Amino acid sequence: MLRNVNQLEGRAIGATDGPVGKIKDFYFDDQAWVVRYAVVDTHKWFGGHEVLISPYAMGRGDWTGDTLPVSVTKDQVKNSPGVDTHKPISRQFETSYLKYYGYPYYWGGMGLWGEGNYPGALPVGMISPPYQNYAGYLRSPTTEGDAHLRSCKAVTGYHIRADDGEIGHVQGFLVDDATWSIRYLIVNTSNWWMGHLVLVSPEWIDNVNWPESVVSIDLKRSQIQEAPAYADDVSLGRDAESAIYDHYGRHGYWTTPADAEVT
Repeated sequence: MLRNVNQLEGRAIGATDGPVGKIKDFYFDDQAWVVRYAVVDTHKWFGGHEVLISPYAMGRGDWTGDTLPVSVTKDQVKNSPGVDTHKPISRQFETSYLKYYGYPYYWGGMGLWGEGNYPGALPVGMISPPYQNYAGYLRSPTTEGDAHLRSCKAVTGYHIRADDGEIGHVQGFLVDDATWSIRYLIVNTSNWWMGHLVLVSPEWIDNVNWPESVVSIDLKRSQIQEAPAYADDVSLGRDAESAIYDHYGRHGYWTTPADAEVT
């Protein structure tokens, strides 16, 4: 099912033995367009720092309740590596973080999450101190290259540029609650014409100019103007998605075997 990440911002995080903080942002991989971490503010709980929570601990998540349960303990979160959200997250930090929790590396494999296409939820009790003892579950990384993590909040507001001119700005993101893939950018076109919200797939992005905050897409302005409207308060079903892809003359992502398994 597709979910708006805005629905989770500000949501409390509930560890297996009590609350630990609130979600303030998400980091996504700008190559695969997959949400890799939630940024959680723990100051009111531990007087501590901001930490990352991985979808490995969230699984498909509970998008309806006041608290999002995760399969880690309060002590694990309290003692986890702190993150400075004002600085880029390095691959070295990610490696330390994943080793701390005993999670597999998501990079270097053929799937969205390493060897697989969705993180699932690791069973409670599988991870226990010392956390590094679970390192047998880790695959050695095939590369030590730079991470490509971006803040959803920071990208919100980026300009959308079609082949023949600007057409709107990023207002939000829709993610698949099984794979945590960003399936659509929510585009607000009202500043360019008296328009509405439309959806654009990351598959149609030609280039992102990060310094200038511009997303260039392989579409014409007229295509976007005439695209099916999106409403935040309406669940997006497969028929509606098919109408979007049919409008743009593209094949749906769900037609591939890997994605068909988790829809």
